[in-house]
Amino acid sequence: MYAVEVRDHIMIAHSFRGAVFGPAQALHGATFVVDAAFMAQTLDANGIVVDIGRAHEALKAILQPLNYRNLDDVPAFRNVNTTTEFLTRHIHDGLAEAARSGALGRDGRELATIRVTVSESHVARAWYEAPLW
Repeated sequence: MYAVEVRDHIMIAHSFRGAVFGPAQALHGATFVVDAAFMAQTLDANGIVVDIGRAHEALKAILQPLNYRNLDDVPAFRNVNTTTEFLTRHIHDGLAEAARSGALGRDGRELATIRVTVSESHVARAWYEAPLW
């Protein structure tokens, strides 16, 4: 399996509902490092998994509406705990749409899977991976 991975980050604020979150129920900030890995069984005719520049631009476009925002105020996230795990799926879904449309410089049907990892600190991260088809 071949993979190309790109990275970006977002700075956000949010709060959680539920006693399990303890002090994180209060509004707090976080800087998340986001890694997106695109995987394929083979390289295409150009010798790539996806175009790295296009993949990075797609990731930035998905993160931009979240950066420097209080996620509690984002209408699409209303009544949702925007946990690290939740954000991995949200970002994955946007990247999967870009891949399926061919926006990454390769026919999306040739890609196997995308994995999105969100690191909330140097000791904790979550990821979501799913096939595109």
